[in-house]
Amino acid sequence: MKTFRIGGVHPAENKLSAGKPIVTAELPKQAVFPLSQHIGAPAVPCVAKGDMVKVGTKIADAGGFVSAPIFSSVSGKVNKIDSIVDASGYRKPAIFIDVIGDEWEESIDRSETLVKECDLEPKAIVEKIKNAGVVGMGGACFPCHVKLTPPPGAVPTCVIVNAVECEPYLTADHQLMLEHAEEILVGVTLVMKAVNVNKGYIGIENNKPDAIKLMTEKAAQYPNIEVVPLKVKYPQGGEKQLIDAVIGRQVPAPPALPVSVGAILQNVGTMYAIYQAVQKNMPLFQRVVTVTGKSLANPQNFMARMGTPMSQLIDACGGLPEDTGKVIGGGPMMGKALMNTEVPICKGSSGVLIMNMTEAKRAEADPCIRCAKCVSACPMGLEPFLLATCSAKGDWERVEKEDITSCIECGSCQFTCPSHRPMLDMIRLGKSTVMGIIRSRSVKK
Repeated sequence: MKTFRIGGVHPAENKLSAGKPIVTAELPKQAVFPLSQHIGAPAVPCVAKGDMVKVGTKIADAGGFVSAPIFSSVSGKVNKIDSIVDASGYRKPAIFIDVIGDEWEESIDRSETLVKECDLEPKAIVEKIKNAGVVGMGGACFPCHVKLTPPPGAVPTCVIVNAVECEPYLTADHQLMLEHAEEILVGVTLVMKAVNVNKGYIGIENNKPDAIKLMTEKAAQYPNIEVVPLKVKYPQGGEKQLIDAVIGRQVPAPPALPVSVGAILQNVGTMYAIYQAVQKNMPLFQRVVTVTGKSLANPQNFMARMGTPMSQLIDACGGLPEDTGKVIGGGPMMGKALMNTEVPICKGSSGVLIMNMTEAKRAEADPCIRCAKCVSACPMGLEPFLLATCSAKGDWERVEKEDITSCIECGSCQFTCPSHRPMLDMIRLGKSTVMGIIRSRSVKK
C-alpha cells in the first residue's frame, strides 16, 4: 500500500468521535471574527459599528492578493471592531456581531439539491472561489484562489485531495466524506476544470475503510477521479508527503511549490467549501469541527458557524472535564495550547482537543543521547537535534544553512525523542526568527 518514503511516525489514533454524525451547533449570542483567518494580509473591515448584517454578508475585504474576505455567519448588529486573543495566543483585530435571529442573504441557495453541472469558464470559477473567501481548511489556511493561479511556467497535471486526516483524535474530514461525498466530488471536478487538468486523486488512509468504500463507489460516476487508499503514517497530510505517497513525485526544497511537480493540492473540507461557493453561492462562514478528548463526556463533530466561541461547543459535549490539563486548538501533534476557551471558531479550526492532566504533563527533558531517532522520523530529511540545539543557542546563521525553513513543524521529532527534549518548540523559534531575517533581508534589497 502506498505511503511517503522519508520518515514518519505512528502515534495512537484515538479517533474517539469517529462515526459520530455531524451536529449543527447552536448559534452564539455574539459572534467574533478575527481579521487574520488566513495566511497573508489581514482582511480589512467593510462594516462599522451599528451596521446590520445577514448570514453571508461580507464584513471584511481581502487585504491583498494573498488574502481572503470574511463573511458574517450570523444575522445581527455590529457591536464593535476591537481585538481578541485568537488561537495563536496573540491579540488580533476582530469584528464583534450581536446575534439577532438567523436571516440569510437571498443569493445563497439553501436547498439540499445536488448541483453537478457548471457552465462557468475556469477564470470565473477561480473568481467565485476568491470572492467567497475560501482558504485551505486543513490548517494552513492558504487562500485557495492563489493555489489555483499557478505562477508563469508552472503547468499543473493533476489535482490531489488531502482526505488523510492523519492528526490523532480529529474526525471532521472523515465524517464530512461520509455525509457529503457527492458535493466533495463535484468540488474536485470544479478545481480540475479551474486549473485545466483531467486527473484527480483523493488520498485516504486505510483506517477509514467506510470512507474509502463510499468515495470509491461515488467516484465511479466522475471520470478521471481516483480514490487512493494509503498506509496509515503521520504526517501523511503534509502536502509534500501526500504528493510522494499518491503520485511518487518529490517536491524540491523551498522555494519550490507542489505545482513544480504538477500537483495542485486541496483539503477535502476545502473541496466541500468550493462546491458550496461555486454551485450554491455560499461564502465560507461555517465548517466541520471535531471536539474531543478522553475525559470529555460526549466527543462530537459539529457544523459550526465561524465566530462561535469554542467554550460553547465544549459545553455541548458535556462541559470542560475537571481533570483538564490543556485545551488544544487542532490535534495533539501540530495543534497549539489555547489561552482560554473563548477563542472563536475560524476558517482553520479543524478541532478542539481537551487533554487531561496526565496527557498534558510534559516529561522532564534529559540531555540528547545521540540516538538519531529524530533524524529517522523527520519526513523532510532534516536533522532536528541539530536545528533544536542551534536554535536554543541563537545560532541563526547555522540553522538557516541547515535548511530550517523546510521544517513543516509536524512534531515527529519531539514525539519520538526518548529524552523528551522540546525540539519542536526550539525549532519553531528558530524557524520564525530565520524567516524574519530573510524577510528583512529582502526588504533591504
